[in-house]
Formats: sequence, C-alpha cells, structure tokens
Amino acid sequence: METSLYGITSDGHPVEVFTLRNANGLKAEVIEYGAILASMKVPDRDGIVSEITLNHQALGDWESDESFLGATVGRFGNRIARGKFTLDGREYSLATNNGPGGIPCHLHGGEKGFNQALWKGEAVSRKGAEGVRLTYRSVDGEEGYPGNLDVVVSYWLSEENELTFHVEAGTDAPTPVNIVNHTYWNLGGDFTKTILDHELQVHADHYLVTDAGLIPTGERAVVKGTPMDFTELSFVGERIEADFEALKSAGGYDHCWILREGEGVRPAAKLHDPKSGRSMEVFTDQPGVQFYAGNFLCDNPFGKRTGLCLEAEGFPDAPNQADFPNSILRPGEVYEHTLVFRFLVD
Repeated sequence: METSLYGITSDGHPVEVFTLRNANGLKAEVIEYGAILASMKVPDRDGIVSEITLNHQALGDWESDESFLGATVGRFGNRIARGKFTLDGREYSLATNNGPGGIPCHLHGGEKGFNQALWKGEAVSRKGAEGVRLTYRSVDGEEGYPGNLDVVVSYWLSEENELTFHVEAGTDAPTPVNIVNHTYWNLGGDFTKTILDHELQVHADHYLVTDAGLIPTGERAVVKGTPMDFTELSFVGERIEADFEALKSAGGYDHCWILREGEGVRPAAKLHDPKSGRSMEVFTDQPGVQFYAGNFLCDNPFGKRTGLCLEAEGFPDAPNQADFPNSILRPGEVYEHTLVFRFLVD
C-alpha cells in the first residue's frame, strides 16, 4: 500500500491517492476526491500491463469532469423523473441536471453529488487483500435530500485478482439511497479505439423500458429476440445501431437490465476483449445493472464509445415507482452495496 499527495483542490484542500497492488501485477489507484477509482492497470495475455479505465491525470481535470469517470455517485445514482419524489407525504425537489430528449431529470446525485465531494481516506488491510476506506457525511438538505447520511466506501484489491467496491450507509431521517460505481472500462487499453469489439454477457432476461426522457415506464420487457439480449457473449457493436426504439431514444445502450433473482452477491455480467485476452467478471448484490455504452463521451478527452459502464444499482426512478425494489433508507437501517470485478486473461 502506498499513500501520497495527489493534488490540491481549487479551494485549497489536499487530496490523497491510495495505491493498491497485488502479486499478479494488478494496480488500482483511489483518490479521496469523489471516492474515485482513478486508475486500474491489469496485464494482458502477454503480461503487458495497461490502464483499462478512462481517467484523468490531474486533479483539476477530475474537478471539471462531467462524465462521472470512475466516480462514486450518489446520494441517488441514475435518474429521478423531473427531479421530484414524495416521501412520507412530503414532496422533495432536486436539481434537474440532465435532460435526455429535452425532458429534465435528476442525475447521479445532482449538481454537486458524491463524485465532487472530498472524502476522508485511510489505508486498511485484511488477509489476502489491501484496501482503502473512505468516509463522507452528506448533510441534511444537501442537493435537496432529507436527512444526514453517513457513508463508508471501501475498495479492496485481492490476490485473487478481485477489486471489490463496498458501501455502507446510515441515516437519521428517511431518504432515497442508491450509491453507484461509475467506472468506464476499456479492456483493450487503447482509448483511441472503441469498445464495440468487446464481448458482453449480462445475466438478465428482462430490462426496464424507458420513455423519451430515459425514465423507466414500469414495464419490464423480455430481452429474447431483441438487440437487448446479452444472455450469451455478444459483441457490443453488433446491434447497437439497430432499428429498435429503445436504442434510438438513448443513442445506443443506456438501460437498466434486471438481474436474475438470487441471494447475496451473484454473477451480473462478463466483459471480454478478444484482442488483449482480458476478461472482467462482475458480481453484485443489487437488483439491476445499467449498461451504458459511452454514447455521449464526445464532450471530454475521450471519444464516443471508447469506454463502457456496468453500473450495479437499484432501479432508476425507484423513489417514484412503488413496484420497484425499495430505495428508501430509514433510521436504524443499514444500506449495503457490494460490487466485485474479477479480472482474468485467456
């Protein structure tokens, strides 16, 4: 484990970086700003170690980033319709910082979500793994959310080539919670190339249908026979431009797949790059995974679809949809989210 100064924020606060390594050549870097996974380096089939996440090199670039690269997003990751929800008879209004199809919504915690917060990190260790534990208090009223929310995010890198992202949170008043890791992956390690030649499998037989504003309608559609079917390894680019309404309205893949039911942490997805031989298996205890193919990445240093996200999560707009899995955390309860990335080569 190495800890060092990463940089100074624009308002004068120091930010530490925590470097995690294992004996197999894997290396992860986590910074206190945004509890961001700032780097993940993994060997290919020839033993060549390359960066496989879209990232920045300077703190100022992380501060101005609008694509949530590597970020911990919250208090509620993904979208909330119109930036409004009603909880225990009271309506709350949040920032509308996103507008797919010209329809405003609240995205990833608002104008200053967890991705722009300064967390407090400390090095931790356990048998067979080293990690970093980051803490943050989201105060009552922050970005319009009720209640003080105390959050602990931990990253662990194991000798089994697993990177684990774990979240715990508690509150003193009822509040929506959906804390999500938003890393963009490109297993080829060449960010001038797209991820369209990656193969993806998602352990889901249904996905959430969305309206023109990318808000779930409540309908759960079958993937079989559609371009949304990733039940077997399929090339990301094979059907991304298909004449299919869900893809046309989102500009490509940007939807929540409903994971098959199961207890605890279970398989969610697998990503494979045939050229490098790298694979990444994804496991989670969450009910859904948002597959985002980087359709709107052209506004930052990286080109369109040069990285993709597999965001394990509760369902988008859950505070407004009673038949979705519960997203409200109440005093005395503990919110938990475990996400595991396992790296392999063929």
